Amino acid sequence: MLELRDMRASYGKVEVLQDVSLDVREGEIVGLLGRNGVGKTTTLKAILGLVRKSGGGVRFDGRDIAAMAPHKIPGCGIGYVPQGRGIFPNLSVEENLFIGLHGAPDAEIADYIFERFPRLAERRGQNGGTLSGGEQQQLAIARCLAMRPKLILLDEPTEGIMPILVQEIRKEILEINATGVSILLVEQNLSTAFKICKRVYLMEKGVVVRESTTDELKRQPQLVHRYLGMAA
Repeated sequence: MLELRDMRASYGKVEVLQDVSLDVREGEIVGLLGRNGVGKTTTLKAILGLVRKSGGGVRFDGRDIAAMAPHKIPGCGIGYVPQGRGIFPNLSVEENLFIGLHGAPDAEIADYIFERFPRLAERRGQNGGTLSGGEQQQLAIARCLAMRPKLILLDEPTEGIMPILVQEIRKEILEINATGVSILLVEQNLSTAFKICKRVYLMEKGVVVRESTTDELKRQPQLVHRYLGMAA
């Protein structure tokens, strides 16, 4: 479904991604793991055209999107939930949810969103900035789903979330995936990555250095410590 081949990306003259290659197959949740600052978020932004690519290829659903204008990429079926959620604090929940759509949402997608996220239905007229961290994360994910994506790029969905709500976010991700939506997940919470990903890529200094199943990685704590700086 998503294929990166030797993708490079730069901020100005500084090349921050070097020959990044990875795949997300249809129906998968794939993790992109690594220490802070190694290029995980930049990889997501480069896929979306938000960071200048200086080489390599990006294909989605059989289509070359490497040179596509950023505003056209969501229309291909790629959704993005950014780190920090990126909601509009002074807009209502409902306004946040459907801000990316052309015109009013159809009843089917609105019903689907509010059925999946009942807390948002209860707060649909409330400003986004008044929601809790967990509710804001639900809002960011729901806003992405309103675009009917085939693939979601999900950046640090449990960051800043109370531990009691992390399990709820994991459950939502798995349920979304069960509907057929593929997910590329950037996540610092190793427990979350191990629980919801079958396959992961490890990054170091702008390079993908290893592909592994999560089961293999659990059996190699030395790799977890080397690339992630924590115990498995």
